[in-house]
This record gives sequence, structure tokens and C-alpha cells, in this order.
Amino acid sequence: MPRLRDLGIVPGSLPSGPLNAITDVAGVAVGHCTVIEGDGAWRGNGPFRTGVTLVLPHRGNLFEDKVAGAVHRINGFGKYAGFEQIRETGCIESPIALTSTLNVPRVADALITLAIEQTPYIGHGPDATGRQGYASVNAVVGECTDSFLNDVHSRRIGEAEVRAALAAASEGAVPEGSVGGGTGMSGFEWKAGIGTASRRVPEGQGDFTVGVLVQTNFGRAPELTVCGVPVGRHIRPPNARAEDDRGSIVMIAATDAPLDGRQLERLCHRAAFGLARTGSTCHSGSGDIAIGFSTTYRVPECPDSVVMQRATLANEHWVLSVLGTALIEAVEEAIHNSLFMAETMVGRDGNTRHGLPVEEVVRLLRDHGLSGR
Repeated sequence: MPRLRDLGIVPGSLPSGPLNAITDVAGVAVGHCTVIEGDGAWRGNGPFRTGVTLVLPHRGNLFEDKVAGAVHRINGFGKYAGFEQIRETGCIESPIALTSTLNVPRVADALITLAIEQTPYIGHGPDATGRQGYASVNAVVGECTDSFLNDVHSRRIGEAEVRAALAAASEGAVPEGSVGGGTGMSGFEWKAGIGTASRRVPEGQGDFTVGVLVQTNFGRAPELTVCGVPVGRHIRPPNARAEDDRGSIVMIAATDAPLDGRQLERLCHRAAFGLARTGSTCHSGSGDIAIGFSTTYRVPECPDSVVMQRATLANEHWVLSVLGTALIEAVEEAIHNSLFMAETMVGRDGNTRHGLPVEEVVRLLRDHGLSGR
């Protein structure tokens, strides 16, 4: 399936990176493990339409070389892991995983296992070099529910799938749609999943990149808005239902701007504006979360001295305004990509999520005067 801009519709004002993906931020890698197994009625062990996605801020040891991070809760109806410590310390020290709601403890357990394998002194110490490990590692897991298409009771995702996603992690183009943690997801009652996009802040305004990856699972059909056009008023899925409180989204933002945890939280606040542009009204039963990190603001587990020097913004207010625009545009386009790149899927008990009729959407956009630059 084509992405939005592949069809001649180029949203926003800022240029994208070469991949138009979160991996345009140098060093960031993304890996998926997708599980599509079985058909027909639920019998206690499938069918499965689920998976896990890992976002790695860098390919090194994240526990020893943490990145500055932040979490912003727009609406908190969710079962996440690791978020409170990010708020407290302003650091992220594990890959960020996205999966199905009831798989959160299993995925967190897998991340802990992998961290201990990589860094045996976690919880022990000092080791042979004198390093003293703290009591734990903070595994970070976001989630949305895929219960409409997937057997969630069996909690199919565990250590093997997390290892597979890690092995598949790449700094190149990111597969989108019904993959990894987006396999069983829905958006505006259409099939959705994983989406990504990026924006470049031009040289002279910081020369930074902002990349976004989303796990889309929210919205009622009439709300869908694409590039300001109320598409959902004109196009509805065959099985649309008049229900409220539909679904959630996790938005992961990466940047190479040297932002600390406080500044990243300010940036994450802007994700709500990109979400709103797509038609979301943040229903009461939704979990709408933004996670942000900086690849260039590092926090060592075992620093060489009490004081260290690092780059910092010389004009926070001006730079954050520009980065905020980049984030808003990338969030909006990533959500659209998560819809455009997902195809019709039949899941447990024959439940069906139809793929967005892309040609009809593009026709509506062009009727409203939108075209590529």
C-alpha cells in the first residue's frame, strides 16, 4: 500500500527526512515481530493477530549509556510499564516496546532478561571494574488493545518474540501498517497499525531532525480527518458502529536536538496537537501517550566524574517552537501512514477490519484542492 505522500499529497510545511521515518534520527533502530496465526472462532488458543515493536534510541548498551527521555500523558487509560521512572529521572535505559495490552508484563520481563544478559552487574556489584549496579533496570513498554482481532487471553507475545524483534531491528526504512505491535490495531474503525514520519528543521533554525513512530488504535469513523479534510463524514467502513470511548495511541518521538528530560516533556506536550489534527477528541476510555527521547543528550550509568559537560540549547523557547511544529506535523503524518499502509484483516471469530479505501480518500483530498508541492 502507498503512503500518503507517495500519492502526491504532501502534508505540512517542513521537509521530511530521506526515509520520512523515525530512523531519520541517526542511530535510532526499529524492529518488529509479527504473529498472524490461525483463523475462525476463538477456542482458547488463537487465532492470533498480534506482535511487538521495539524502538532502540541507539544500538549500544542503553542501561550504561542512557538517553534523556520524557513521558506525557494526554489521557491515561492504559497499562504501561516503566513510565513513572522516566518522569522521575528524565532518562530511558531500555528499548521502548509496543505490544498488546495483556502482553505488557511478558514483554517487560523479556526486556529485563535481555538487559541482564547484556549487563550482568544490574542488581549486583561491584563487578570486576568496580561498577555498582542498582537494584533494577527500568523496562519501558507501551500498549494498545488488539482484542477485536486477536485472542488476548492467551498472551501470545513473550521473550522469543521480543528477541526476534531485536534481531530484526534496523536503522533503515521502517515497515508500517499491520506489523509488530500494530498487527491487530484499528484506527477510526478502519485497519491501522504502526506508522512513522519525520521532519527536518532547516539549517539556521537548528539543523535538527524529529522522527515519530505511532501505534494507532483509536477513533470513531466519523472523526477521521486527513490534511484538514473531514474524510470520515464521507467514507465509512461497512461495519462502523456508533460507540464512544474507542481506543488508544502511543506516540514515540525521537530527536537529535540536545534536549534534557524537562525540555523533552515540553516537546511531548505538542503531540496532542498532531493527534487532534487527525480528528481525535481523546475519548475518556482512551490511553493517549507521548514518549520522547534525545539521542544526543546521554546520561552514563557510571560517570567518570561528578560533573560533566554536554551541548545544550542556547535559545530554548525559539528552538522548541520550531521543534514543536516538526513534531506536530510528524505525528499527524505518522498516524495517516498507519492507516494508509494497513490492509483489510480478518481476525478471531471472523471479526474484520477493512483497509482504508485510499483512492477514495485521495479523490476527496484533491476535490478540496490538495496536491503535492
